[in-house]
Parts: sequence; C-alpha cells; structure tokens
Amino acid sequence: CQQLFQKVQHLSVTGDNIQTSLVIQVIKSARAENLKMTYFLCCVAVACLVSASAATAETPADPEKFISNGVVPDVLDQAPSALACVKYGSLNVDQGNILTPSQVKHQPKVNYAASSEKFYTLIMVDPDAPSRITPLFREWLHWRVVNIPGNNVTQGQTSAEYRGAGPPKGTGLHRYVFAVFEQPSGQMSIDEPYLTADQKSASDRGKFSVKKFVSKYSLGNPVAGNFFQAEWEAAPK
Repeated sequence: CQQLFQKVQHLSVTGDNIQTSLVIQVIKSARAENLKMTYFLCCVAVACLVSASAATAETPADPEKFISNGVVPDVLDQAPSALACVKYGSLNVDQGNILTPSQVKHQPKVNYAASSEKFYTLIMVDPDAPSRITPLFREWLHWRVVNIPGNNVTQGQTSAEYRGAGPPKGTGLHRYVFAVFEQPSGQMSIDEPYLTADQKSASDRGKFSVKKFVSKYSLGNPVAGNFFQAEWEAAPK
C-alpha cells in the first residue's frame, strides 16, 4: 500500500476526471501486484483523499487579448498569468467573448488555481461607464470579495454584492473584467463601504479604481483574470 501511495502522490492528472484517473491507476496497480482486498481498499481511499485536495489546474491567460482589448492598461497594469474560470450557468467567459446582459444577470461561479493556505481578493469592474468613448465613471464596481480562502469564493467576505451588466442603450460594447489577487499578508481588513445589490448609483459604484485598490492594500499583480463584453439589449416583452 505504501508503494501505491507513492505512485498516487506522483500521478499527474488534471481537470474533472482527476478522481476517476487516480482510482483507475490504483486498480491497475493493485491487480499487477496481487494485493489483498484490505490493501486495495486502503489505496482507493488514499486516491480519493489525494483527489479531493488537488489544486485546480492552471490555464495560462493570453496577454495579447488583455492588451489588444485595452484591459491593460485601462484596468490592470499587467495581464494575469492565468485565467480565472468564470461560468454563468453553462456559458463560459473567454477573454473578450460577447455575452448578453440577460445571460450574466446572476452571480457566476468563479474558479482559479490557488493555494488552500492563502487568501485572495476577487474584483469585477466595467471600465466603460457610461461608454468606452466617454468613460466618465470608470471604473464601475460590479462585485468585490475579499479574504477568499483558496478558491472558495462563497466562503470569502463580500464587500460589494454582485450586479450584472447593464450597459445603457447606444453606448456600444462594454468590457467586464474579473481580476483575482493574492493577499500577501493573509486575511486583511478593508475600510471600504459595503454595497448591497440594490446600491447601483454612480456615487456608490462609479469611479472605482482597481489599481488604487491594489496599491492601497499591497496586493501586487493579478494571479488570475478574465473578461467578457456586453451591450444593451431590449427588455423581453
């Protein structure tokens, strides 16, 4: 069992099939070494434990997409090294793809490669308020969560509740940027006003600055990020 445990530790698998891959490897090894059922079950348990604690695989971001779409430098000084996986139901955010306001109405699921022993901050902004040509309220704060343990966003401290995209009519495409930052000093206290989902005025959410927030709390460069685009759509009749 000890030999198989070492094999499981060094097994390189990623994605949703990690647990299945580990168990299959253990089964093959158990058959090859003619283990008794007790040892076999022990090794299956080891495989499941390892898979449960495995980190999310890191998907590299494409810096050129962040630069060509102006996310760098409008929001960030530097493109993130990895992509944050952002999903609205079955829809994926993918470095500038176009979604509709109705598709992004509800808070998405966000995942990213992280250490379970560290804390992170997640911010979502629109730098194109009220339009990309005249961004008088750059940036519009849509969502902010701090003190996220690892990549468990739901266990973080929300300081600005999520509001979906709502670009005004005739203002063209808006960029909606997600950025994840590691908190180098662990958990932190912030002196920012708490914003509920109903607080949507310019005085509440307008003229936020990711760069200033990062500087204020010494967060450094983003460790993960993503963005989509959306424009006004008529309300369903």
